[in-house]
Amino acid sequence: MALRITADDIREAEAVLAAHHQDDLEHGAARLAREGIDVEAVIAEVARCSIGAPSWAVGTGGTRFGRFPRGGEPRTTEEKVDDVAALNALTGANRTISLHVPWDDPADPAALRAHAEALGIGFDAVNSNTFQDNPSTTGDGAISYKFGSLASNDRGVRKLAIEHNRAVIDLGVALGSTAITVWLADGTNHPGQASFLGQFERVAEGLREVHAHLPADWRMFTEHKPFEPAFYSSVNNDWGSSLLLAELAGPQARCLVDLGHHLPNANIEQVVSRLAMTGRLGGFHFNDSKYGDDDLTVGSIHPYQLFLIVLELIEHGDGALPPLAYMVDASHNLKDPLEDLIQSTDQIQVTLAQALLVDRDQLREAQDDDDPARAAEVLQAACRSDVRPLVAEARRRNDAALDPIGTFRRLGYRAAVTAERGSGAVATGL
Repeated sequence: MALRITADDIREAEAVLAAHHQDDLEHGAARLAREGIDVEAVIAEVARCSIGAPSWAVGTGGTRFGRFPRGGEPRTTEEKVDDVAALNALTGANRTISLHVPWDDPADPAALRAHAEALGIGFDAVNSNTFQDNPSTTGDGAISYKFGSLASNDRGVRKLAIEHNRAVIDLGVALGSTAITVWLADGTNHPGQASFLGQFERVAEGLREVHAHLPADWRMFTEHKPFEPAFYSSVNNDWGSSLLLAELAGPQARCLVDLGHHLPNANIEQVVSRLAMTGRLGGFHFNDSKYGDDDLTVGSIHPYQLFLIVLELIEHGDGALPPLAYMVDASHNLKDPLEDLIQSTDQIQVTLAQALLVDRDQLREAQDDDDPARAAEVLQAACRSDVRPLVAEARRRNDAALDPIGTFRRLGYRAAVTAERGSGAVATGL
């Protein structure tokens, strides 16, 4: 039996918080209004924001050293949808789920779509997996992505990778999705192992064939990453390679930016600006990192960088978040997965509200006057503002929680799903 968190459950659990929230909101709104901020517009934009949740992130993450699963992990894709519905009930901002195929390969897509729609959940971009062998898809166990998928020297392996991507698109159509993310693990671990040019040309050719299978209203996302699992070279290693592959693939191809898919100290906000300038920015994966692709809680390491990135997105959207495919892409080795997703979503909501406070006219004047000190003051005035009451109000207007983490714990969702599902499931595919 599916477990639900309803708006009535939340209101009952937060009855004491409601009165305090109103006082906090009135005080904070009055202060911001004195500074010329359109508080209602900020609340409305935060309430409009929706960040997809990946199906693999509702389960415990892990490392190559091991995984420590917790109780209540979803056993089926339907239960992953149930968890995202519970997440969305608390945040009001996770209205879609992003599937990963074949980790998620529903036998009855129509039934899964109906199940999700009944919970108010839609399907974000579908994700193809050609970085690990899946012999069951061929029936004879002949497939091997050991030396690449679309970049493989083996024409048969490339053919299987293209067919898999086409099948993922077909599944997405049945679910109501309108995009596919093609993240490639293709690359090399040793100098001289393969031709850089040959690998790139084979990937570009394969992406063109996948692109040709797209419905007219679909997008295909190319996602760059400098290393891992290949450590000497990656075919799509940076934003320039991603842009070139998107351009070679076709007009419906766009670039996806994952915050963890950059070398340390990369200026990610500038990457966002460049891709937006070309019209090829299509998707965005939120997480944070200390060393590499750590997939840590959003904003837990570099909150000011996140603020600057969101500000660039708003600049691209002329004062609002542009209509891209947004998703939290994180791995939860120690935290409860849903709690980490709640914290990540809350941080995105808070950062969006802060970025919306930036007086963009004053910022441009400071830039035109070559006045970096004034520009810094404009940015810091927004970034240091306490917008939590506005974010809580945006959630309240979406029938969600004022205090998502506290209410998640008060409602006992983890204990309930553990009793229902047991402790033996592993929700991810690695």
